[in-house]
Amino acid sequence: MLVISVLATYLSIHFNLGYNVDLTLLSIAIIFPLVFNIRGAFKRREKALEHLSQFRTSLTTILHYIQMSRNLPQEDNTRLESAIDHISERVILFLKKGGTDTREVDEAFKELHGTILGLNEHMPSKIKDRIFRFMNNMQEAFENVYAINSHRTPQALKAYCLVFIFVFPIIYAPNIVYNIGVEDAQWIEYSVVIITEFILISLYNIQDQMEYPFDEYGLDDIKLENFKVNR
Repeated sequence: MLVISVLATYLSIHFNLGYNVDLTLLSIAIIFPLVFNIRGAFKRREKALEHLSQFRTSLTTILHYIQMSRNLPQEDNTRLESAIDHISERVILFLKKGGTDTREVDEAFKELHGTILGLNEHMPSKIKDRIFRFMNNMQEAFENVYAINSHRTPQALKAYCLVFIFVFPIIYAPNIVYNIGVEDAQWIEYSVVIITEFILISLYNIQDQMEYPFDEYGLDDIKLENFKVNR
């Protein structure tokens, strides 16, 4: 983008290309969809935090109910705690990878569900019912996070915004040359075009980073390790 900005400004100065045009419509074409995408990405990140909190809370509550079952043999207790920890690890790893294959996570859920069903003699049915209720909340929270991870803000709008960011310096540079003048300080013309384009592409990159809040690549990404059951 900086190369395009410098090249567009150089050609405008070299060939004395200048015109006075209202850039309001062009600004709306870039700023409006850019702000819309940033707000959408931010809302998705906040929703993801809410669902991850619900996921960990449900998982921790299930763990507490298991520990409350005094008649539960130590072997079964250890097996259930291991299954809960396995779910936590699988979900965090799945979100970090950013894929769409949920088979390992689904198997971890089935493992816990099957283990609890097998405790007919050692766990009261009342405790089981409560555990299954929180398991439902846990799986619902995961499905919500999975949906956020799989479906981004509108890709067509994002591509449209990027195209106009590329086109903007080509239209903007002659306008700056016209208003400042070829014979005046050329470094001002270069600076104005470069800084403006730098601001636009930086905002686009911020939005692009917020699109993927689970990969722990950007500064504002979600700290997934904080949502493990044993953190």
